[in-house]
Amino acid sequence: MIYFRLNTLAIIFFLILSCSKDIPTQDNLTLDIEFNELGSDGPYLYGETYYGRKSYITYYPGNIPVILSIPHGGDISPSEISNRTYGVSVTDSNTIELGIAIRNYFYSNYNVRPYLIINNLKRTKLDANRDKVEAAQGNLFAERAFDEFHFYINSARQEIINNNSTGFLFDIHGHGVNPDGFYDMRTWIGYLLSGDELNNSDNYIDQNISIDDTSIYSLVNTSNETLSNLLRGPKSLGSFFEDSSYTALPSINSPSPEGMRYFSGGYNTFLYGTNRNFNFNAIQLEFPFPDLRDTAQSRNTFSSAFVSIIQDYIETHTGMDILTVN
Repeated sequence: MIYFRLNTLAIIFFLILSCSKDIPTQDNLTLDIEFNELGSDGPYLYGETYYGRKSYITYYPGNIPVILSIPHGGDISPSEISNRTYGVSVTDSNTIELGIAIRNYFYSNYNVRPYLIINNLKRTKLDANRDKVEAAQGNLFAERAFDEFHFYINSARQEIINNNSTGFLFDIHGHGVNPDGFYDMRTWIGYLLSGDELNNSDNYIDQNISIDDTSIYSLVNTSNETLSNLLRGPKSLGSFFEDSSYTALPSINSPSPEGMRYFSGGYNTFLYGTNRNFNFNAIQLEFPFPDLRDTAQSRNTFSSAFVSIIQDYIETHTGMDILTVN
């Protein structure tokens, strides 16, 4: 009798597991997992908000040729996703809040919005700025969030291409204290060129570095500026930052890291800035914490400057006024 009851309970437990779609087994596999088809929550309408499965990813459609992506600012830590066992896991604090502040400033002052895609998962669960293998490390739920994050970016990019001649992805990050204890207060701007490459002269860069190796190929290809000027000349993005009293690297005042720590751009910058099937640019922005993303006031103040910076930068090099919707 006891033997029968134990087997009955085991059968019932097995049936419960078999009917479940969200319960992971001990070996991190799942039973009969089904996800909605990517894009089934579309079409994506301006002014609306879209959420991936369990709101791990948020998508705000825009109406200007600018995408803001935020891969490392999330704080959701669900038990269904095991912790990543290798790779960087540090959160970029307040980058989500900064992205939202920038989006809100665009709208409240100019009645336009950039596209905004946010990874709400903690970086210990998903790194949305790495290839899928390292990003999700085999967890199906993390892989789904990864797919949603990039599906939304691809959807935004395609809409921008349909409506404009070109567009820009700004991948938003944050940097902190250097290993030696020095706090670099400059914004690091990544175009996929290493610090060692930037340490070279302008002449060397223009003669020996191919624009194919950068994430702004499309911009260089249509601009009247040389590559070195676009990287750190008076009309470079870094110099526009410095004109607004925010120090930046590279720029006319800080042409290269000179041995200092510097991030040149990651997976997202490469993925969206080097695909020649799209006339599109991608730039990684590593923002310091103090006086820029530490408080609501500093984020709002910087948002005002940032909107002006990228509006001037994009109009200077493409002729597009991103504050005017076609």
